[in-house]
Amino acid sequence: MKNSGRVCEIAFGKKFLPVTFPANSIDLSISNPSPRMNSTLFKRSLSRFLNKHPLDLSRPVIVVTDKTRLCDYPAYLPPLIEILKQYGMHPKSLRFIIAYGTHPVQSDEESRQLYGDTYDSFPFIHHDCDDIKLFVDLGKTSRGTPIRFRKDIMEASAVITIGPIVHHYFAGYGGGRKLLFPGCGERKAIYKNHSLYLEEKGLATGCQPGTLKNNPLAEDLAEIAARKPADMAIHGILDSHGHVCNMLVSNSNQEYHKACAIHGQHCEIETEPFDLVVASCGGFPKDINFIQSHKAIHNSAMFVKDGGLLIVYSECRDGIGSETFLPWFRMGSFKKAFKALGENYQGNGGTALAMMTKLKRIRIGMVTNLDIETCRLIGVEKWQNHEVEKLLASTETIPAWISNGSLLVKKESKRKNTVLHGGKYHLSGLK
Repeated sequence: MKNSGRVCEIAFGKKFLPVTFPANSIDLSISNPSPRMNSTLFKRSLSRFLNKHPLDLSRPVIVVTDKTRLCDYPAYLPPLIEILKQYGMHPKSLRFIIAYGTHPVQSDEESRQLYGDTYDSFPFIHHDCDDIKLFVDLGKTSRGTPIRFRKDIMEASAVITIGPIVHHYFAGYGGGRKLLFPGCGERKAIYKNHSLYLEEKGLATGCQPGTLKNNPLAEDLAEIAARKPADMAIHGILDSHGHVCNMLVSNSNQEYHKACAIHGQHCEIETEPFDLVVASCGGFPKDINFIQSHKAIHNSAMFVKDGGLLIVYSECRDGIGSETFLPWFRMGSFKKAFKALGENYQGNGGTALAMMTKLKRIRIGMVTNLDIETCRLIGVEKWQNHEVEKLLASTETIPAWISNGSLLVKKESKRKNTVLHGGKYHLSGLK
């Protein structure tokens, strides 16, 4: 080994793998928001909102995220329910809806872990995007997306959403308004919205993480949200460990944009790209399957030079996580897959095309539980942890290390020179 280096603990599922990096490696990390939220502060925020914006709590619905996007629900659902009761809600009138979008339904045991005792104390409805009887049709957006909301959401006296704000690789941001759609949307309507990721000859350039303006898909979502906004939207601001640092309570699109901006301030970084980047998806649940891991792969790839190498640690305990992802790779080329998807958008076709696009530009390796045949089909190289350490010990380039690729997003660099020394390189040092 050329130097003693430093050992980093890489999140991989629910465990950590030690990896030794060269002493001159660059640590690309987010600037964690200061922990300030707790049950008492949360209840005060809720009371301030409800005093200013009284809600009819006779038939309320609370919409929550699924297991792919944690928001410390066991800690924050009980105080939310307590405050709602203080403002007139009868506990028996409350229902929860889990916003799966097109994601697979989680088990009762997974739900208990995710929502705590609340899951067994109140009715939880597992959203089914294929049950057409659930929806009411409100027409179409200007881009042709059907506006279909659940009837029980339309009939609720108050709709409350609570979930984390996150970057999304083509919708700009996740969470917030996305809990109602696509989270509680109808499959064909979701696919129509997601098809806006495709332009005439390639992927829409405006569909980028952290981009809401001039993003056709995000603008379509805003149009849908305007038809049925949440009466109270609770936006969780998380740190790199998934801890809730703030809960912003609002009912306006402006406040949603504010929450996104706060998240972006902590998670977007400016730097020149690197020849070699090693990244973790952030561990469970961010690497629960390939579809969820792809968000971190997409973000981390932005830090890699053309022709460079990205190695991603992604457990994928649930495999690919979609039956509509791998078939696009069996078509033999981006051109064929793009044509087929343009004619009939479905499933995770856009994710497949995004992956193909990255693989045209860079090499991607994965330390993963996916089998080698699946890796080969996708076009990624399967690596072992000891092979990564061997590469890092012999590399002539300065590698970069990303501890949570699901959060970190690269801003367009305005600098002419990259950092040429080791240590941390994060937002607090870029002012």
